[in-house]
Amino acid sequence: MLKAYKFRLYPTKPQQEYFMKTFGCVRFVYNKMLEERIRLYEDSKLNPHTKQKLPTPAKYKPEFLFLKEVDSLSLANAQMDLNKVYHNFFRDQSVGFPKFKSKHNDRASYTTNNLKESIRIEEYKVKLPKIGFVKLKQHRPFDGVIKSATVSMTKTRKFFISILVDQAEEQWVPAKNKVGIDLGLEHFAIMTNDERVSEKVDNPRFLRKSEEKIKKAQRALSRKKIGSKNREKARLILAKKHEKIAHQRQDFLHKLSKRIVDDNQVIVVETLKSKNMMKNHKIAKSIGDVSWYEFVRQLEYKCKFHGRTLVKADQWFASTQICSSCGVKGEKKTMDVREWICVCGAHHDRDINASINLLMLAD
Repeated sequence: MLKAYKFRLYPTKPQQEYFMKTFGCVRFVYNKMLEERIRLYEDSKLNPHTKQKLPTPAKYKPEFLFLKEVDSLSLANAQMDLNKVYHNFFRDQSVGFPKFKSKHNDRASYTTNNLKESIRIEEYKVKLPKIGFVKLKQHRPFDGVIKSATVSMTKTRKFFISILVDQAEEQWVPAKNKVGIDLGLEHFAIMTNDERVSEKVDNPRFLRKSEEKIKKAQRALSRKKIGSKNREKARLILAKKHEKIAHQRQDFLHKLSKRIVDDNQVIVVETLKSKNMMKNHKIAKSIGDVSWYEFVRQLEYKCKFHGRTLVKADQWFASTQICSSCGVKGEKKTMDVREWICVCGAHHDRDINASINLLMLAD
């Protein structure tokens, strides 16, 4: 079983410079290979009988000598990433054509592989190819064979490493409970277990609570001269505020998803198309803040690790309209209708009724 462990890195100044150089080289090679592929595609349309080899990182090293200063495996992994994106595009064109990487907008990272213990952890330090030992904060141990490592940098210049480990299957303890989870905006999650006990988890609204601070930092940044040191300081302040919100959200999602997986053997969750729902500008910011997709993603991989069953309800399943008492499907209800009475006389809370209907899919 492959599992990733993420740790904070504390590199020295020279090591930081090497990481920055590697990030740039990986981005440079990726863009060069993408540019070359586009050119080859245009040439093949003009001369369909010509056969040309696809570009590789080695092709650019004689011309751009700085590429020899970084880990060659990081460049090879950039080629594999491009191949994967191309494969995904031709498999399903809705994912979009590969885009050029940007220094400002894309995540700064590179991946290297473990060959003959070129990656290993010793005394709170991790050894990486071409750079040696880098100090890290290993907050949790792991057993297994290291396959690869991905070094990344945040917008606030913090460095992290994600180590992919091949380890034995974990022994999991089965749980007896089942739960249906309805997702919402007023309450983040409404959960009903097989004993018909319901729980409403409040929506923390991290972005909304920090919105005024974000606006103030954005205004301060907009007043600074482009290229100045003060602008860089203001950019860092804004990035730290966004980073804090992201960390708060991740902490909330991880704790809630872990609790649900620990307590339940079968978990049923509704399927929401956030992308389509965000077309409504009145609720787009709230939907972006609530992170339903990330929550379901965490449930999915944690269920896999702990031997749980995750059931994703069909997106057209009318959990809100169906009466959980008699099973009659009523008319479509607008968002402002929070309670309703069925023709059978049953009085329903909209969200709890939906979670009960989802729970029934667990059988």
